[in-house]
Amino acid sequence: MSQPDVTIDGLPARYATRRPEAADAPAVTALLAAHQVAAKGSSGADEHAVLVLLAGTGSWTRRQALVEAADGRLVAWLSVHDRAAGRTLVEVTVSPDLPGDEAAELAGHLFAAGERHARDIATMRGLRTTLLDTGAYADDPRQRRWLEAAGYRHTRTWLQMSRPVTPDEATGMPGPREGVVVRPVDRHEDGLPLAQDLQAVHRVLEESFQDHFSSYRESFPEFVMRLREDPGHRWDHWWLATVATDEGAVPAGAVVSSVLTPDATGCEGSYVDYIGVHRRARGRGVAKALLHEVIADAARRGRNRVGLEVDADSPTGADGLYASMGWVTAYRTESWHRDLDV
Repeated sequence: MSQPDVTIDGLPARYATRRPEAADAPAVTALLAAHQVAAKGSSGADEHAVLVLLAGTGSWTRRQALVEAADGRLVAWLSVHDRAAGRTLVEVTVSPDLPGDEAAELAGHLFAAGERHARDIATMRGLRTTLLDTGAYADDPRQRRWLEAAGYRHTRTWLQMSRPVTPDEATGMPGPREGVVVRPVDRHEDGLPLAQDLQAVHRVLEESFQDHFSSYRESFPEFVMRLREDPGHRWDHWWLATVATDEGAVPAGAVVSSVLTPDATGCEGSYVDYIGVHRRARGRGVAKALLHEVIADAARRGRNRVGLEVDADSPTGADGLYASMGWVTAYRTESWHRDLDV
C-alpha cells in the first residue's frame, strides 16, 4: 500500500523532499537517535522499528516526508499519522546539527505541512474538527519553542518509568486477591486470538479511560490495527482480568504489553502499552494483579525490565502505585495539542 505524497510548501531551494523508502531506515534511525541524545541525553532508536514506520504496516496510516540538504544529508523527517477519527499525530524531527535559526525555519514549514495534511485527513473522514497531537521531551526547549510558534499548547506531562526484573520473580509474585482472576486472552491453535476476548479488552480499556485526560473513543478496528503496527506487538502479551459478582465473572481490567528492544546489555524488556481497570472493580487489587502478571511473564522470558508511561497528574494516583512496586522515572515527555477546525 503506497503512501500519499506529502507536500511541504515554501521550503528554501537548498532543501529537497521525497517520500521515504525502506532503504532510508538507517539514516532516519541515525537522525532520530541524534535528536533523542540532544533532547534527553540517550537514545532508544531502533532501526527495525523505524523500518516498520517507513515502509511496513506502521506506514499504512501515515503520510511522511524526508527533507535532505543539497549534499544529500538527511536533515528532517515529517510524519502525519491518521491515528483515529478526530486525532492526528504530527511528528517533526529536525537534525540538532542545523543552526538554530535554520532549524526553526525548517520546523515551521514542517508543522505547517502537518496541519495541511491533517486537514485533508479530517476532510476525508467527514469531520468538522480534529485534534493535532504531538509531543516533546520535557528537557528539550528547542522543540517546545517550535510547538508554541506553531500554535500548540502544552497539555500534559508524562513520566517514562522503568522497573528491573529478576529471575526469581518468574514464580515469586503475589497472587491476585480472592475473586480476581487474570488470564491471557484465549487464542486459536494457530496463535491468533479469539475476537470476543480482544473485544472485551478494548471495551474495558475504553470504559476505564472515560474519566482520564484527553480520553476519546477509538473504534475496535483502529485500536487493534494501531497496536499491531508496533514491531514489539505479540498476541501472547494481552491479559484480561475478571472479578466475581452475583451474576458471575465479569471483565474488570486489561493490560496490553509488548517487547522492548535489547538494551546495552543485549537483554530485551517488556513494555506496558495499556493498563486499565473498570470503575466497578477499582479498589480490589486488579491493577496490581495485572502488573504482577506482566512482571512474572517478563522474568519467565528472561527479560530484565518492564517499562511504562503514566500521566504525572493522573487522578487515580497511578504513579504512586508504580513507585510502590519498584518503578522509577527515567525521563519525562510532554503532550502538546492544537484544535483544528476543518
